[in-house]
Amino acid sequence: MDEKYIPRTVEEKWQRIWEEMKTYKVTEDSAKSKYYLLEMFPYPSGRIHMGHVRNYSIGDVVARYKRLRGYNVLHPMGWDAFGMPAENAAIQHKSHPAHWTYENIAYMRGQLKKMGLSYDWDRELATCDLDYYQWEQRLFLQMYEKGLVYKKSSSVNWCPTCETVLANEQVEDGCCWRCDSEVVLKELEQWFFRITEYAEELLDNTWQLPGWPERVLVMQRNWIGKSFGCEIDFPVEGSLAKVTVFTTRQDTLYGATFMSLAPEHSQALELTTPENRAEVEAFIERVKKTDKARRTAEDFEKEGVFTGSYCINPVTNRRMPIYLANFVLLDYGTGAVMAVPTHDQRDFEFAAKYRLPLQVVIQPEGAVLDPGAMTAAYTEVGILTNSGPFDGLRSDEAKERIADYLEREGVGRKTVNYRLRDWGISRQRYWGNPIPVINCDICGVVPVPEKDLPVVLPMDATFTGEGGNPLAKVPSFVNVTCPQCGAAARRETDTMDTFVQSSWYFLRYCCPDFAAGPLDRARAEYWMPVDQYIGGIEHAVLHLLYARFFTKVLRDLGYVNVDEPFKNLLTQGMVIKDGAKMSKSKGNVVDPDALINRYGADTARLFSLFAAPPEKDLDWSDQGVEGSYRFLNRVWRLVYDTLPFISTAGAVKPDQLGDEAKVLRRTVHKTIRKVTDDIDERFHFNTAIASIMELVNAVYAFEPKNLPANAAVLKEAVESIVLLLSPFVPHVAEELWAALGHAGGVEQAGWPGFDAAAAVDEELLIVIQVNGKVRGKVTVPAGAAEAQVKESALADERVGSWLEGKQVRKVIYVPGKLLNIVVG
Repeated sequence: MDEKYIPRTVEEKWQRIWEEMKTYKVTEDSAKSKYYLLEMFPYPSGRIHMGHVRNYSIGDVVARYKRLRGYNVLHPMGWDAFGMPAENAAIQHKSHPAHWTYENIAYMRGQLKKMGLSYDWDRELATCDLDYYQWEQRLFLQMYEKGLVYKKSSSVNWCPTCETVLANEQVEDGCCWRCDSEVVLKELEQWFFRITEYAEELLDNTWQLPGWPERVLVMQRNWIGKSFGCEIDFPVEGSLAKVTVFTTRQDTLYGATFMSLAPEHSQALELTTPENRAEVEAFIERVKKTDKARRTAEDFEKEGVFTGSYCINPVTNRRMPIYLANFVLLDYGTGAVMAVPTHDQRDFEFAAKYRLPLQVVIQPEGAVLDPGAMTAAYTEVGILTNSGPFDGLRSDEAKERIADYLEREGVGRKTVNYRLRDWGISRQRYWGNPIPVINCDICGVVPVPEKDLPVVLPMDATFTGEGGNPLAKVPSFVNVTCPQCGAAARRETDTMDTFVQSSWYFLRYCCPDFAAGPLDRARAEYWMPVDQYIGGIEHAVLHLLYARFFTKVLRDLGYVNVDEPFKNLLTQGMVIKDGAKMSKSKGNVVDPDALINRYGADTARLFSLFAAPPEKDLDWSDQGVEGSYRFLNRVWRLVYDTLPFISTAGAVKPDQLGDEAKVLRRTVHKTIRKVTDDIDERFHFNTAIASIMELVNAVYAFEPKNLPANAAVLKEAVESIVLLLSPFVPHVAEELWAALGHAGGVEQAGWPGFDAAAAVDEELLIVIQVNGKVRGKVTVPAGAAEAQVKESALADERVGSWLEGKQVRKVIYVPGKLLNIVVG
């Protein structure tokens, strides 16, 4: 081996060998236990960033470790390649989205290969490949046949400049994320997936995913938002119309004093009187430009406008003015809220602003609320008052009785509501998967016949930046013949939301070369579910929820036999520099290419894995990077210096070891045990690496004294260091393993096992506390009984000084770790 560690030389060599030997290519093997490891695939934006480096390094450690443990590991990579940014780039660079996308993929693929990631590149896919998106069209039509796809008019975020629908996440402070134009709400015909059909199963299964972080499961449960309550009908005064609300607080019905509607509500203008129309329309237009998330924020000012109409409370006959309110959303319940200002804080603030009446119907036990003196709504459980036949009941107990009463009277009904809404997948843009339907004036919506699939994106679209969907401006694509009646018809020009492609890519990885359908069931069933999924917390709701939904749909279509796609989930933290997430706008970006060119990929990987546990944010440190590089040089030097002495050493003979050699061997086997536990149980790569560093220090401190027995222990220690490091820093580990005289690579060696007997300490250091505070430490033989530990502690001079003149009341012993003496 060379005396000096030169990262580029080592890394280029092993990357070439891995590629030529197809080291990480994998096929199904029933004789082996499978392990499917997956990181969320990236958008091909042009360059990888440090978040990618960290995410993929975390996954690669697990993949390499599992291979060393004998698993058949699937570790694929691909590209989430459709989306609006490619169209924006095409406009900016006067190119084509396909050209921009594939150019970026080629560059980013090269960057990832430089990191030495153990991907099976033969399974690579891009969602913009016809080989991928054609099968998605087939799935769309099968879902359409099952009633899981439909089209309806819907209120959407619309950018008038880009002339496209925007997801809520693409609206920033009421403006388009791309062009800063004011976003408005617009009614459009949109395609939807009926995800609400699976709401109950999606919710129930969150209790069957023990390998997921609890906070992610809570976020999904809240997003699905199951609630039990009542729908109640409020007749409109002077009309046959009624306003229907959904409420979980029917116990407060007798205190409802006005009605609040979402400005988008279908009855908003219908209920508006002529003299109020101008004010109401202006209010609706203003609210349309307000971000929905902002409207429901606690600190957002509650505003509204009176429609001029009234409805009637069905149990009190109170005449209730009907308002439009900016904090009421159409997306929850019916978009109408019976306002009970004394028992709902938002209603209380609204009522105070517009001087609307207050009626207390729940009193705290042992107290009396005066509506004129209230400074906030009372929202706790209490005793019903002013509630007719229900007076005197506890409010939580009255809910069921009031619900039964409403059903008997025919003015309400018990119901279950979900916050979850069907998934709108229509996007008015070119660079996406075409929705495979034809619009005919005679036949209506006509699915594209299977023999005419796939619907291929035309390559002759033009990108002017003037707004609108470029796909709608390609006559050869749009103008078709209806497959049912033969009349002139128009092809659908909406394309699918990119979340659709990322909702099943992990299944296609199981069989990316399958040409007879979306999935080869046998191969998909061998690999699924994904054993470990890794990605950012920002995808905790939508992507993961959609992926779960899609998996259940494909199960019901007969493609797979799994209920859930991801057995375990790790949400890694962000990379922070100068107190903020790395971003170009903040000017705190570290270029991975520059880092790799200077220090090597192994150093970049080691630092990103050592600096923090995977689930925590990582604070960037140039000194930390330097430290990781120095450590690898130190390991290299250790192998180089010891190689002449250990190259001919035989196996360790425990009975021939001196005291120093026994201590080193104990350290070796304790380190193997700890690193194994840290990877297996917690993914605590930082503490695993720290223990390897301690072992390196121990080897440097060891004096071999030229004894053959010591050479054997030293060889075992050095080889263990290299194997333990191999999942973290694969290039340097392979080079050092070969230098130690081993052919076939580290994978052939397998993960080192530890000798449990050798890993047992002969002596233990016990921490001694007095009344919970550390007052000393004593060394005792391993396996010492509590009485012996107590005797040693009481004999210790320093500990004794804290016991002088005091009575020992209790002794608490944590075996092998701590003794706490309680004195009085």
